[in-house]
Amino acid sequence: MSQSFPFWFCPNLLKYVDQVDKLPVDSDDLIALIAPRPVYITAAQDDQWADPRGMFMAALAAGPVYKLLKAEGLETHQMPGLNQPIMHTIAFHIREGKHAVTAFDWDQFLAFADLHLRAH
Repeated sequence: MSQSFPFWFCPNLLKYVDQVDKLPVDSDDLIALIAPRPVYITAAQDDQWADPRGMFMAALAAGPVYKLLKAEGLETHQMPGLNQPIMHTIAFHIREGKHAVTAFDWDQFLAFADLHLRAH
């Protein structure tokens, strides 16, 4: 992706194109830096460039930092089925379709916002 869409990334990322194992941080590190604040991660079934399974694994790997800070992680090790959101402090869903933001996504984002913001 960094070669096809270089404007999405810092130019420094290009030096890791063939050396991803040498990246100084990974997605789970970046998610963990958000802890203990709520974060919603979403993917689409047909958006394989985004690596839906890898996104779920990154959210899962950030969970221990959330727990350390007295917040919830995903609270499961099982990737959810299509259109079945997990809503904890870390939230995740994978929906049908391609890369886009759909009405289904917005419904989940708003439910997540209600879950974390209405009580405050």
